[in-house]
Amino acid sequence: MTEASELLSQMNDRSREVFRRVVEGYLSSGDPVGSRSLTRTLSEKVSAATIRNVMQDLEYLGLLDSPHVSAGRIPTQLGLRMFVDSLLEVRDLDHHDREKLDATLGRNAGDVSGLLDAVGSALSGVTHGASLVLSPKHEAPLKHIEFVSLARDRALVVIVFADGHVENRVFTPPPGLTPSAMREAANFTNALVEGRTLSELRKTMQAEISRRRREIDGLAADLIDAGIAVWDGQGDSAERLIVRGRANLLEEDSAQEELDRIRSLFDDLERKRDIADFLELADEGEGVRIFIGSENKLFSLSGSSLVVSPYMNADRKIIGAVGVIGPTRLNYGRIVPIVDYTAQLVGRMIADRS
Repeated sequence: MTEASELLSQMNDRSREVFRRVVEGYLSSGDPVGSRSLTRTLSEKVSAATIRNVMQDLEYLGLLDSPHVSAGRIPTQLGLRMFVDSLLEVRDLDHHDREKLDATLGRNAGDVSGLLDAVGSALSGVTHGASLVLSPKHEAPLKHIEFVSLARDRALVVIVFADGHVENRVFTPPPGLTPSAMREAANFTNALVEGRTLSELRKTMQAEISRRRREIDGLAADLIDAGIAVWDGQGDSAERLIVRGRANLLEEDSAQEELDRIRSLFDDLERKRDIADFLELADEGEGVRIFIGSENKLFSLSGSSLVVSPYMNADRKIIGAVGVIGPTRLNYGRIVPIVDYTAQLVGRMIADRS
């Protein structure tokens, strides 16, 4: 049992209702919720003093916080986590939102990237947040791989797929790389390439390297390691991330502290740091996942929340992810079904074009 669920089990019905009303009021308005406003909405008639005592208890438990001495309460990160896990009521997808997302199916985009860009724009428009779409890696079987030296600190890997697709990726080779080590790495790689995808090749090569480490030149092994890291998405993940709707996060009036956090978020989005982790967030199972504040290792400094879901190809394999990022007071009940439906929509798009 998590800390949040343990706290929930210790609360009586009145405390739960007060807590739920505070969180719902905060998510709706962004303002602290006071005891007087709660007296008008609670199912039982109690005094404002009684409600204040309950709110103090909830604050003692770490579920609520007081921004100012005389102000009402807002939920803490722990409080939001408990609300999302145990009390959140997820709505059905609104038919207007569904129509806007479905409209992307009619776009005549020439490639998958164009379709995903349209999906990202639609998702941002529907949610009024910043949308994130991680496009799929090319996972066709490989035919041939070649290394080309460009400079002392730059090299090119040319990847030829069995379906005719060709990718050229620049990476930083190990120090002291020699032409013979590069040829040896290419020969070693191509002996294992045929019929395997990049992900499959990576696993096979790691096993082969550990078995044959003494048989190949050390620099060649380092080159293979470096090349694999690039091929498997760690080096090109920033290019795979589509971000739309950043300006939506600045549409509403905000306090200076909130603006500073949003600017920090913008910096993270611009640099696209650790974007390979974005897919890992969704790669632990099907369905929508919610990351609140510091739980979100991509944008933990921004005080933001991320709602993310993986999408799959026709073989039910996770190949990418879609998500929405915004302030922690997101309308989670509305955003969750939108992200879930968008992930399913993208999966169908990818399957139809396969």
